[in-house]
Amino acid sequence: MTRVKTALCALALLVPISASAQQWPERSIRMVVPFPAGGPTDIIARVVAQAMSDALGQPVVIDNRGGAGGVTGTDQVAKSAPDGYTIALTSAGALSISPSLQRMPYQSTRDLAPVTLVAKVPELLVVPATSSATSLDAFLAAAKAKPGSFNYASTGPGGMPHLAAELLKATAKLDMVHVPYSGAAPAVTDLLGGRTEMMFADIPVLLPHVQAGKLRALAVGSAQRVAMLADVPTTAEKGLPAVEAENWYGIVAPAGTPKPVLDKMHATIVAALRSPEVKQKLEPIGAILVGNSPEQFTAYIQSEEKKWAEVVRVSGAKLE
Repeated sequence: MTRVKTALCALALLVPISASAQQWPERSIRMVVPFPAGGPTDIIARVVAQAMSDALGQPVVIDNRGGAGGVTGTDQVAKSAPDGYTIALTSAGALSISPSLQRMPYQSTRDLAPVTLVAKVPELLVVPATSSATSLDAFLAAAKAKPGSFNYASTGPGGMPHLAAELLKATAKLDMVHVPYSGAAPAVTDLLGGRTEMMFADIPVLLPHVQAGKLRALAVGSAQRVAMLADVPTTAEKGLPAVEAENWYGIVAPAGTPKPVLDKMHATIVAALRSPEVKQKLEPIGAILVGNSPEQFTAYIQSEEKKWAEVVRVSGAKLE
């Protein structure tokens, strides 16, 4: 009799949770963006949040919580109530790169529920327009001819631009000096001034300078070319298929969020990514829209963690 009562009590507790999940969302949703406003993560998040709000009939409010390369804000979501009302649009760094660089307050696929990979943004390899290197082959030849004399800029130690360059160094067997900056703006400024020779960064960061003729794009770190830079070859086309470096952005919720909520959230986001409105806003900045399944996103996070852990090991990259 006691077992029956216990089972009935447990069932009674599940009923309101299930009913609430089916009615989600009944109020506004907080979308944490673990980076400052104005950057690529924030731009993509605001487009997705607006599309979700339109579809769900509830506000999706952006909450910028920068710090520790995206870890601080992502950790807030991992520790939030698993009810679907706090989610994050976070990045490769916070989910797959940081575990190799620092002690983590969460485990990406244990403490978070991956919902979908929203977009990939390939890293673009550029040099100043005044550089004598007019192609990737020419740049590699010049760098090999003068070991240790070429500097490359990054947006900071351990970020995707830094590790993309380290992946190129290891693959092409280059000897170049890393010059880290405290963000994209100062790094690009010094590159434009010719104080560094090369830089990898997200396409949206570099595209205006390429279009203005101030930077020269030598290669895109992806398996496929991007539409707005159709004349720029990929690293794979240039004989470096291992140098695939794409920043990426995905939606995660706290682990334990009810499956009906996650299913509805997933369907809403994927539908948004298929819509012409979202495509028109994000594809021009170099975003390759994805919208895969939670299982595929989980596997991708894990594969990316292994890939960048090896780059960190070989390069000896450390946070400063």
